[in-house]
Amino acid sequence: MSVESTILFFADPDAPQSAAAEALVAGSDYRVIQATRESEAADVVRDAHVDLVIADVDCRGGDVVGFLSRLRFTHPYLVRILLVGDDRAMPLGDALSRTAAYQYLTKPLQSDQVCLVVKRALETRELARRHRLLARELKIGEDSTFFHDKPEHRTRVEASSFERLVYASEAMSELCNLAREAARTELPILIEGETGTGKELLARALHFHSRRSSSPLMTQNCGGIRDELLHSELFGHRRGAFTGAVSDRLGLFRAADGGTVFLDEISEISPSFQVSLLRFLQEGEVKPLGADQTMVCNVRIIAASNRPLRRLVKTGAFREDLYFRLKGFELDVPPLRARPADIPALTEFFVAKHGGLLGSRVLGVANDVIETFKAYSFPGNVRELENEIRRMVAVAKDGEYLTRRHLSPELAKLRAVAPPAAQLGLKADGKTLKEMVESLEQQLVLHTLEKQRWNQSRAAKELGLSRVGLANKIRRYALDEKGRHPD
Repeated sequence: MSVESTILFFADPDAPQSAAAEALVAGSDYRVIQATRESEAADVVRDAHVDLVIADVDCRGGDVVGFLSRLRFTHPYLVRILLVGDDRAMPLGDALSRTAAYQYLTKPLQSDQVCLVVKRALETRELARRHRLLARELKIGEDSTFFHDKPEHRTRVEASSFERLVYASEAMSELCNLAREAARTELPILIEGETGTGKELLARALHFHSRRSSSPLMTQNCGGIRDELLHSELFGHRRGAFTGAVSDRLGLFRAADGGTVFLDEISEISPSFQVSLLRFLQEGEVKPLGADQTMVCNVRIIAASNRPLRRLVKTGAFREDLYFRLKGFELDVPPLRARPADIPALTEFFVAKHGGLLGSRVLGVANDVIETFKAYSFPGNVRELENEIRRMVAVAKDGEYLTRRHLSPELAKLRAVAPPAAQLGLKADGKTLKEMVESLEQQLVLHTLEKQRWNQSRAAKELGLSRVGLANKIRRYALDEKGRHPD
């Protein structure tokens, strides 16, 4: 079980259930997010990494059983616990069958019982996770009918996550560590990066790691919207303020009071709207269209741009004072081609995600598919990788590995190319051809061992050697784990 597991409590806000939620927070390292409507619960599951959901089948905020039933396919490893009363309209057996719930609790709730059931459920979830990993590593037995003609087995990559943002590279690790620090502050945050790199996922993770996580997160794409409509969306309007304004509109800033507003494509707003946004950032004042009075609201702004604002400031297309107001923290998301170490982790994540959605049991991904992904530039970044994997899962048969024949035609044309010696930093030392070849071989063996963290089985496999052959080369060149070898 993780140090901090996230629990979604989907129920009406009555006293016993609020007390149970507070007991979970007080008694263990749990983060509890409460939702009273189905739309709120769906947003939380989509944006945050939720481990367990407790849901009241009698909640007035939506179709709880239908919501949990959908989670069986979209989030198959999320533990589901039902809250039921004696006067339930739906038979308990039907609800448990449709939701595949781990357990049910009867109302009124007892806080100690809730804490115990949650603890046991998360322990069971962790045991199931470890079983899946062991089964994958052991290939579930060589005589399984699912494993005929299987490709070379790919070693599982240890991935990290920042809510729904999955990564394994050092660059993303540093970015997410900085983002966690930024989330704890009240400063505005500017996220820059190419289209499809995951800027909105990062913004949502920032919100759920901030002190505002229990308040709303509102999003607005600012691209391609005329000023009047954008002003109405953010600041609101009064009835009759313009043609088509048949009723009052609150506006996202006031609707998110106490929470966060995410403004995507901030680089696309006009110079006149930049002035309005700057005033809001300075004073927190909101004046709806057609209103005579201003109101004050407290929201945190997270803005994103796929064009560097600093460059737009230099050309005069973006106000310098607004730029400095927005960049309390500046986070730059690197493109996928600059972090190939993330590709195996993302691939595994998307296979599990879309395999669940499509009901397909994909056993794994072949090594050459991963290497092909690494050789491709992915102009659409993570979004393009996800679309490719979704297509591959859709065309694969149940119980198959994803191999090159499942790739789209564009990627199927590619062949992974081994990096040249110069790119690996290798230099041929020596006076004769034999000495130079031995020098390159020594450096390449050491490079591969370090890359595989001195796992000699994997290094031998990558080099195309036997374990004995690799051991002979290690002795020949006097290599060790500290990387020492003769000058």
